[in-house]
Amino acid sequence: VRKMADLKKLMSIKGVFAAGEFNPDGTLVAFEGDITEEEAAMAAAMCAANNAMAKMQTDGYTAFSGQEWTPLLGWALTGPKYSVCVAGNVGVFVKNDEVSFNEVFKALLSA
Repeated sequence: VRKMADLKKLMSIKGVFAAGEFNPDGTLVAFEGDITEEEAAMAAAMCAANNAMAKMQTDGYTAFSGQEWTPLLGWALTGPKYSVCVAGNVGVFVKNDEVSFNEVFKALLSA
C-alpha cells in the first residue's frame, strides 16, 4: 500500500495554490487548494498523460544521446503566470512570480 502524499505540506510552500495526487490511469486521488473538483479531475488526467509522454521522451533521449535521462523524476509546464510541477503522481499549481521551483521540486520528490 503506497502512502498518500502530504498535500497540506505542499500547499504551505509559497506560491503554491493547488496540490493534487492522481493514479497512473489519470483518476483523481485527492486535492487541496483553490480549484474545483472538476478542475482537479481534469488536471489529474492531463498530468497522467504528460507523465507517460515525459517517460517516453526520457527513454528516447537516453537511447539517442547515451546520456542519463532515466528514470523520469518530474516535469513542469510553464505559462506566463502559472506553472504545473509534477513528480511521480503528485503535482502542484504555482504562481511563477512567487514560487521557488527548486523548493517545489525538492518537496515533490520527497512527497
